[in-house]
Amino acid sequence: MASSAAWLPFLALSLLAFPCAMAKKTYIVQMTDQSVPGTFNTSQDWYSANLQSLASGAADILYVYSEAFHGYAASLEPNQAEALRSSDAVLGVYEDVMYHLHTTRTPSFLKVEDEFGLWPGTGNPAKKTDEPFPEVIIGLLDTGVFPESKSFDDLGFPEVPARWKGKCVKGPDFDPSLCNKKLIGAYFFAKGYFKALGGNMTEVQTPRDHNGHGTHTSSTAAGSPVANASLLGNARGVARGMAPHARVASYKVCWEEGCTSSDILAAMDQAIKDGVDVISLSLGGGDGQYYENTIGIGAFTAMEKGIFVSASAGNEGPQLGTLSNGAPWIMTVGASTLDRNFPAHALLGNKMRFPGESLYGGPGMGNKLVGLVYNKGNESSLCLPGSLDRRVVRGKVVLCDRGIDARVEKGAVVRDAGGVGMILVNTAEEGGEELLADCHLIPTVHLGAKAGIVIREYAKTDRNPTALVITSAQEVNVRPTPVVAAFSSRGPYFQSVQILKPDVIGPGVNILASWPDYVSPTESPIDKRSVQFNIISGTSMSCPHVSGVAALFKAARPTWSTSAIKSALMTTAYAHDNTRKPITDAADGTPTSPWGLGAGHIDPKKALSPGLVYDLTADDYIAFVCSLNYTIKQVQSIVRRTNVTCSTKLSDPGQLNYPSFSILFGPNKKVVRYSREVTNVGDAGSVYRVAVQAPSTVAVRVKPRRLVFGKVGEKQRYTVTFVARNQTDETHGGSITWKNRQHRVRSPVAFLWGSS
Repeated sequence: MASSAAWLPFLALSLLAFPCAMAKKTYIVQMTDQSVPGTFNTSQDWYSANLQSLASGAADILYVYSEAFHGYAASLEPNQAEALRSSDAVLGVYEDVMYHLHTTRTPSFLKVEDEFGLWPGTGNPAKKTDEPFPEVIIGLLDTGVFPESKSFDDLGFPEVPARWKGKCVKGPDFDPSLCNKKLIGAYFFAKGYFKALGGNMTEVQTPRDHNGHGTHTSSTAAGSPVANASLLGNARGVARGMAPHARVASYKVCWEEGCTSSDILAAMDQAIKDGVDVISLSLGGGDGQYYENTIGIGAFTAMEKGIFVSASAGNEGPQLGTLSNGAPWIMTVGASTLDRNFPAHALLGNKMRFPGESLYGGPGMGNKLVGLVYNKGNESSLCLPGSLDRRVVRGKVVLCDRGIDARVEKGAVVRDAGGVGMILVNTAEEGGEELLADCHLIPTVHLGAKAGIVIREYAKTDRNPTALVITSAQEVNVRPTPVVAAFSSRGPYFQSVQILKPDVIGPGVNILASWPDYVSPTESPIDKRSVQFNIISGTSMSCPHVSGVAALFKAARPTWSTSAIKSALMTTAYAHDNTRKPITDAADGTPTSPWGLGAGHIDPKKALSPGLVYDLTADDYIAFVCSLNYTIKQVQSIVRRTNVTCSTKLSDPGQLNYPSFSILFGPNKKVVRYSREVTNVGDAGSVYRVAVQAPSTVAVRVKPRRLVFGKVGEKQRYTVTFVARNQTDETHGGSITWKNRQHRVRSPVAFLWGSS
């Protein structure tokens, strides 16, 4: 790397090409990570001396950056800025941009910034300030809450509604007075967990969030607006939840080692008693049969009482059959990307450049390539603790395979061995082409499996492999978007394969939301950084987006059933990305199957006026459960009704009046026929015609092909017959769409082949 003395004359010579003075502008200059020369007391003195060498006059330093950014801002003439760009000591020179206050991406991406104009001050001129405040309460079962967060500020909220029966309980580090008119409930449930640990629970039993997950999900669903929110300068904007006027109740059920079903069920029970309108569950895994699934059982009771229940699909993708929380009375949510990413690049000595992602916010590597190390072997290639030889790694970039331990912790292993950067690469089995932006501890770029193959080969065959990790500012309006996250769990849900799951996908990758300032952004004990917002990924993040949107629907459509709300969100979801092509899978870049996509990506504004809905009652769900070949006792345990005899049951679980279809063929079952009933929630006199899309291996017939509704609330039935011509690839689906000039009511269709 060039010293300061070496590059000053070069700058002066460069200015000879620009003899005329030009208007000054503000530029941000990013410097390489090098020590201040001994002749200068501070970095600002050094920067000032460098700028004074510019022949065309003085340049004023406005700010010096030392933490999130290594460099300075200065008022420069364009020719001065150009001269700086040519220096080896400068990573980049960026013209200052005028920004306006705007939201973090998900509210604008989902087009719910105005909350449908339901509350005063949300953009609806017809909404008077003295009108009743629509009351919606979201209960979140998670790791607790950080009550001091600005995301739970209650400014402008009226008094807590009289119908609310909940409270905030005391903990050793949690005073009930920390709750307010926004955060109106806070509990903890640990009795089952305490027992599971044999009484050796060392954690403080408190509603307070000591993990971060619960605070993140709560603020995603219903956080109050917080200006100038960011993670170490990344994703800066106004952070706000999907339903910022909704109230929040926190039910802490998850601890360091997990969440027991007994505690979860106790919390659901409490939430129902308290009077929540929405229950959000960003947890799950290992579902047994319906009668063994306490989450599903608790959710059934909630549904009966008009409470909308949404739950995360799980993070076990991209393998099929990994989904949890798949009961049809639960809104099961998969994860997808936003139109925003955090770019980083790996530059190799052979001039190959690989784009990836990273959230590293510290000093960069500079612009000089250094040695690249890849230790082929189980532990060293994975960069596990103690696996790297400091004599080999010191001062170099290390190539690390994804897997076994946390992605960020691999960087800590590299750092502790003297490495200066990390290239983290997926394998075909671990992540595929999915990229995640983590808050890394050293300059890092995360790359897909295909890039990993090329870089490993380069490191192995080149006599002197070198590399440079370069991180950049965020990008928005990314294309294609959305993309199904590789980690997002897939259907089918084997407890009832005739119900297509997940139901929908929503934003779940690189989501910014509130975070306890006493929990590091990586949740690792080696990370001592303190932040107020964090960016994390998972179906845990997509679930509260849907929970918040459901809260908006509870306010906008208070007479609709939970199944009608679910139907509206499903039948208006979109299956094409912003390039107008089918939504793809981050695992391999190919069009995703219905088992990853469900009905598609939620579109809340369209869902507000779906035209038709597929409605269901508790009795309909009971008839569904009765069709699963359970004993009467098992059925009763699910629906919590001892008088159920299953005298009425569906001929096939797929006959449930669900807004989607899952068709199970077999050697002796090549014809499947299902009926559905739709309710008109659009205009009187509406007429719909059907459009069918299916793979060539399946013939589809719909009768009738035209539906006429004389009045609002009228119901009409139709029947679909699916005939298998040849064995169908489960990755190829289809759709049944009822449409007119105002509406497109789309039901996705998935196909499976069984053994009988």
